Amino acid sequence: MKIEKLSLTLNEKIGLISNLSTMLSAGISILEAVDSLLEDSKKNQQKLLNALRDGLIQGQQIHVSLAQFPRVFDKVTINLIKASEEAGTLDSTLKDLKENIKRESEFNDKIKSALTYPAVIFVVFLGVFLTILLVVIPKISTVFSRLRVELPLPTKIMIGLSNLVTQHTLLIIVSIFGSIGLVIFLFKTQRRLFISVLIRMPLVSQLVKVIDITRFTRNMHYLLNAGIPITSALELTEEVVTRRDVARLIHTSREMVSAGKRLSEGLKTSKSIMPSIVIKLIEAGEKSGTLDTSLADIAEYLDYQVTNTLRTLTALLEPIMLVLVGILIGGMMLAIIGPIYGLIGQVGNR
Repeated sequence: MKIEKLSLTLNEKIGLISNLSTMLSAGISILEAVDSLLEDSKKNQQKLLNALRDGLIQGQQIHVSLAQFPRVFDKVTINLIKASEEAGTLDSTLKDLKENIKRESEFNDKIKSALTYPAVIFVVFLGVFLTILLVVIPKISTVFSRLRVELPLPTKIMIGLSNLVTQHTLLIIVSIFGSIGLVIFLFKTQRRLFISVLIRMPLVSQLVKVIDITRFTRNMHYLLNAGIPITSALELTEEVVTRRDVARLIHTSREMVSAGKRLSEGLKTSKSIMPSIVIKLIEAGEKSGTLDTSLADIAEYLDYQVTNTLRTLTALLEPIMLVLVGILIGGMMLAIIGPIYGLIGQVGNR
């Protein structure tokens, strides 16, 4: 594996940063700390620590060595470590990084948990649908064909689908796995395009905007708190957001700040993107000289807002999904049972 493609799991990353922070706080030198961690490290973590150790022996700064692993440490993290090395506050910055990674992980887990329920319901429905097509319909269609009765259109559609699935099972299985593989391939190779299509969906679009603003304010807090100039911090946070309009607003704000304007003035250029309360809190932070603290408060407030929104969406999705699945499965059962009742009625009349 090439060094730039090396990656760590979230737990490995948190553990590595946490251990380094603890050892440095205890007065252990960075080289001794790395040597100590190497004793129990495995696979990718061992490769990373070996590269860090080699860099330290050659006199490289820590951020230079860690920059070789873009899949593990993003530009924001690298610049935070660089600033802390220059200021001599590496141990405290590593603690902040650990907290940031944990919060980002919790943030992502909330989003994943909100998507889990609809995904499970869809899989269950697909399983029931395929069972009906593969097991129930073939037996019923045999009875109908022998009796030579006129079938309603929904029943004909169900029988047609069942015949298609049973006669071309292998082809359909290959097609399904091929489609899943294509989606995964496109997600990995054309991730930005894939995400840009996804975030244009009505409900998702607004939620992603709030998530982007949360990430922007949280990362700005850590960068400013580490002593990084506001223009550099804005440049780095352009890359942590997903929506292009949010990234453009950050870029515009950076240009205005470079021209001597305040950050709040830059954010006011597009009030449809940045909520008024966020701009007011940033403006208050600028006036009082506590911008980094204001950004932390905003991030915490928006995190709470996203959690509530996700909880509400999940609560709404549950009954909607159940009703939709109930209607679809009920419709399929009626397509099967309807002709049977028709036959029973004909026999009764005779």
